[in-house]
Amino acid sequence: MNAVRAALSRGWRLVMTGLCFVLFGVGGLLLSLVWFNLLNLVQRDRARRRRLARRSIAASFRTFLTVARALGVLDYRFDNLDVLRQERGCLVVANHPTLIDYVLIASVMPETDCLVKGALLRNPFLSGAIRASDYLINSEADTLLSACQQRLSQGDTLLIFPEGTRTQAGKAITLQRGAANIAVRCASDLRLVLIHCSEHLLDKQSRWYDIPPNKPFFTVDVRERVNINDFYDAAVQEPALAARQLNRHLQHRLTAGLQSLSGINDASALPGN
Repeated sequence: MNAVRAALSRGWRLVMTGLCFVLFGVGGLLLSLVWFNLLNLVQRDRARRRRLARRSIAASFRTFLTVARALGVLDYRFDNLDVLRQERGCLVVANHPTLIDYVLIASVMPETDCLVKGALLRNPFLSGAIRASDYLINSEADTLLSACQQRLSQGDTLLIFPEGTRTQAGKAITLQRGAANIAVRCASDLRLVLIHCSEHLLDKQSRWYDIPPNKPFFTVDVRERVNINDFYDAAVQEPALAARQLNRHLQHRLTAGLQSLSGINDASALPGN
């Protein structure tokens, strides 16, 4: 009987996951083709247009996650969310286990900026949102650092996934040095965010139809703020050396945090908890 219920649950989640992908794609196209173009026509002030676009994206992501939860596709929890919402003028650095990590964080941070891959500008479902939100593009190397400096100095938060791509299941986290370089050269603090998923879902090796045996549960845990002054003193250090040291620290903190978070979530899933 339990096997039958498990098979029915998995079948239901397969169908509903497909439906959620359709809803996400249709919603992305409608925002890009209709709403963002309308914003370009009626709102000439660039800063206000950018703010409205980002808030629209956050609202659409909250709707998507609410629908996915209601349909039983997934569930999620945010820890220390108020801390994240109150952040201003710093980098938000998160690990990247699944395809919807950005969706989770952006849904609760309507004012956040984001550093994205240039290749995403060719994605018809995302390109409109990226342009309307005026996100920073990592391929624009000549202007990227000055743009980061400007936005951080005016109080923006900048979301970065320093792995550069989704974590491969079973492999250790490896960070590229981009986030550390920006933090050092812009003298910016960093806020660590850990994302843990209880199942293998939408990771680097998975397709949308690779449905896990149990409903995935996401935990987004907001951790400590890293003070850049603890790692860089311009009077005595080279920026490149400080960035390497900071990058090693970030990798250690993310790895250790995920190990502890995974242990807590595994224990909570045991019978009697």
